[in-house]
Amino acid sequence: MKSDAQVIGLVGFAHSLSHFYQLALPPLFPLIRAEFDVSWSLLGSLVGVFYVASGFAQFSSGFAVDRFGARPVLFGGLALLGGGALAAGVAPGIGWLFPIVAIMGVGNGVFHPVDFAILNANVAPRRLGHAYSAHGIGGNLGYAAAPIAMFGLASVIGWRGALLAAGVMGLVGLGILMTQRARLTCHVGRGHAASPTKATTLFRQPAILACFAYFAVATTAATGLQTFSPAALNTAFDVPLALATSAVTALLLGGAAGIVAGGFLAARTTRHDRVAAIGLAVAAALLVIITFAGSSVAWVLPLFAAAGFASGATGPSRDMIVRTATPDGAAGRVYGFVYSGLDLGAAIGPVWFGFMLDHRQGNAIFLAAAACFVVAIATVMQVRRSRIAHAT
Repeated sequence: MKSDAQVIGLVGFAHSLSHFYQLALPPLFPLIRAEFDVSWSLLGSLVGVFYVASGFAQFSSGFAVDRFGARPVLFGGLALLGGGALAAGVAPGIGWLFPIVAIMGVGNGVFHPVDFAILNANVAPRRLGHAYSAHGIGGNLGYAAAPIAMFGLASVIGWRGALLAAGVMGLVGLGILMTQRARLTCHVGRGHAASPTKATTLFRQPAILACFAYFAVATTAATGLQTFSPAALNTAFDVPLALATSAVTALLLGGAAGIVAGGFLAARTTRHDRVAAIGLAVAAALLVIITFAGSSVAWVLPLFAAAGFASGATGPSRDMIVRTATPDGAAGRVYGFVYSGLDLGAAIGPVWFGFMLDHRQGNAIFLAAAACFVVAIATVMQVRRSRIAHAT
């Protein structure tokens, strides 16, 4: 039990750092936009580049984890994130930020194959639901901390100073994890690379493809909301920027609470598809309400927190769905492929939502996010149908 808790804590800590960096730049966009005189769409493209690079890295790092183990891949990824933030803090122009965020995206891409390989290899199966819950909570806490920390630091030391501080934090985190390296073992498939034919067959399985699609469409909504909800609330509904930024924090803290509840649900049911579908349906309905009630300042934070709770509650069941679709000995490859759907959605969402903002359609981003959640419900139902068909 103690060993499981220590592994879960370390993996959750690493995951929180990766999610912090995913939202390190967006809170600084108004300041960067003012300095470089660029459009919201271009700033959204920075996020898109980050996640395109992350998607390619996530897919390939799954093979690296299966062959070499998770620990060296984890350390390399965190070094790229911290080093990239330091470089971004001294970038002389907007053009320099694109290769820098690509490097950071490569660092970000390692975490899901690494994290789930370590958890699956070291945590007792009966505790995996709670392990996945803690993993998700770590990510959400990283998300929740980023807007507050980066906006607060930037108000004191500027956006460049905020990025430099974030870079130092990542390197300190890397040092902490290296001191605990003995607990981060994973030898899945060590020394045996998967053949291209086997990999191709694996990724053609309908259940795995449906998992990939689920992550892509759900993350399109989530990342778009996290990146541009403050700007949308401010421009479309005249919500003060400080309160609009707090709405993202409410969304993420609500998500963290939802993940806790979702961990207990995942430990007590085998119908993980049903949990995911209900949570997404509730989140979609709340986003529709936000579309028409966004100007009611008193309701902004509660509605965002409730939407975050509903979507967050699906997280542990979502991860259990992927685990049940994963063949033995293929954890790194499957998690790398499936979770690269996260990066595809995260690349699309900010560009799409930024385009809507540039065309004065800020209220439309909440309807678009709701539509994505509805499509995600269809994909998670397809996972179950594919598993039943395969079993028969």
